[in-house]
Amino acid sequence: MKRLLPDFEHRSQPVISLHQFIVRLAHSGIVALTLIAVSLFIGMVGYHIIEGLGWIDAFLNASMLLGGMGPVNTPVTFGGKLFAGLYALYCGLVVIIVAGVILAPMAHRVLHRFHMESGDR
Repeated sequence: MKRLLPDFEHRSQPVISLHQFIVRLAHSGIVALTLIAVSLFIGMVGYHIIEGLGWIDAFLNASMLLGGMGPVNTPVTFGGKLFAGLYALYCGLVVIIVAGVILAPMAHRVLHRFHMESGDR
């Protein structure tokens, strides 16, 4: 099974080229966008089925929660309230994970350059 994120080079290996780094950044961006799209879809389906919202309203509520703003339409059913709370907790984790996926290649490159011996540059 292929890994979602690429392997990073070891500290004994040279820093990858700028082109490879840009490819790695693009790959991380695609993984992050995919995670956001899947999370948005989960929220839309949940709001549509559980709370009975139309697709546009479900999109609005899911995207607002995923963006950290909070729901637009207050849930009225018990299931809707439960879903909104659990989805809000899930969205908080998604934001942290997406930030990590996007920042990991940059942080690794900076730390890799920092830890390299001066003769390897």
